[in-house]
Amino acid sequence: MRRKNDLGRDPIGPLVLKIALPSMLAQFVSVLYSIVDRMYIGHIPQVGDLALAGVGVCGPVVTMIGSAASLIGVGGAPLMSMRMGEGEEEQARRILANCFLMLCVLSAALMALLAPIREPMLMLFGASEATFPFAGAYFSVYLCGTPFALLATGMCQFIICQGFAAQAMLSVVLGAVTNILLDPVFIYGLEMGVTGAAVATVISQIGSCAFVLAFLFGRRPPVRITFSGYDFRVMRRVLLIGFTPFVIIAVDNVMIIAMNAVLKRYGGAAQGDMLLTCATIAQSFMLVVTMPLGGISGSTQTILSFNYGARRPDRVWEAQKRVFALCVAYTGVMTLIAWTCGGLFARLFTNDGGIAGQAVRAIRVCSLALLPLGIQYEIVDGFTALGQVRYSLPLSFWRKLVYFAALFALPAAFGARAAFFAEPVSDVLGPAVSIAVYILVIRRILERRGCGPEGA
Repeated sequence: MRRKNDLGRDPIGPLVLKIALPSMLAQFVSVLYSIVDRMYIGHIPQVGDLALAGVGVCGPVVTMIGSAASLIGVGGAPLMSMRMGEGEEEQARRILANCFLMLCVLSAALMALLAPIREPMLMLFGASEATFPFAGAYFSVYLCGTPFALLATGMCQFIICQGFAAQAMLSVVLGAVTNILLDPVFIYGLEMGVTGAAVATVISQIGSCAFVLAFLFGRRPPVRITFSGYDFRVMRRVLLIGFTPFVIIAVDNVMIIAMNAVLKRYGGAAQGDMLLTCATIAQSFMLVVTMPLGGISGSTQTILSFNYGARRPDRVWEAQKRVFALCVAYTGVMTLIAWTCGGLFARLFTNDGGIAGQAVRAIRVCSLALLPLGIQYEIVDGFTALGQVRYSLPLSFWRKLVYFAALFALPAAFGARAAFFAEPVSDVLGPAVSIAVYILVIRRILERRGCGPEGA
């Protein structure tokens, strides 16, 4: 049966759109149900703002757990695409089998590791005595769904890399719709509050996981999950390639955790929890930017990897040009939305006019340099797709280093609210270096593989 998209022969322009747009929409829907969670929580009578701050503390920890799926999924999918491009289907099958095993083992290990340290970890990451009851309740339930979350997210990459981007999107949409429908039932109908939000999320993850595994065990994909060919060398290679996206996501969430801690410290008892609520709203908006953006640059890795493995002249270069254009277009639209509709977005989460006003300011500050951020995403993900971890990892770390330096320096000099300016500072200085490195090395990388672009 022919794949939905032929990565080696379909015209590059339509192929990029057919792969990128479903993945972008899937990530947008995924963000939507995360935002809906927070909207419902923020409007819980009497305790909504504190509950939202508590769940905001959990947000980066939860996403950091999810980054383990990128370690395996985004690490194995480009490698599998390369083998498929080289015509080595048996090697591709071995990669899939090893990745499935690693995700199962890793999810169990994470649950065992994090359950005993739940309280001190959340307090360290920004929870206060007032917000911990909400953070602890949400995180305890969410942790039970870790295997389903990791398998749904990680194995979905192996659907995309075989050309079935629409099916991958359906798995995310299924989870999102389930979560959106169940949220009001558990939060309000059964009066479970933040615990109900977490229960609804876990149930939605179970649905997505079942869909993904049913597809990859089924007859449609050319490469299906098997239980053989386990090899530590394959696992090592997957971990090496996946280390960059894993670290990117993990450090992104350390950045959010650090932001929460800085706001709590410099905001003090009077403003700390209020600024943390504002940060949660601003971070929710940035998720609407970065997750679909990552859907564009991450899903199209399979086009780059497949054609890099197949040594196809010009296709790698042409695909990356199209992806750059999509990333810049998307971040341009989101910049406009941030400055024109930020108030409407903030009002989705709180009825407090003071908190909403501060949140709008935070959203506008964080979105000052989204255009170069779009370029940064594709450069880093593009290098990862080509197996060039030696470039992608340092470039990602450079942007994070700039962020941390600004995050700790600005509030010390100008007060707690200056912490929000760390985002645009890193979004300018990080991409500036990445663009320079990309211009210097991309021709040599492609020509060495026999894919040198004319006029690159």
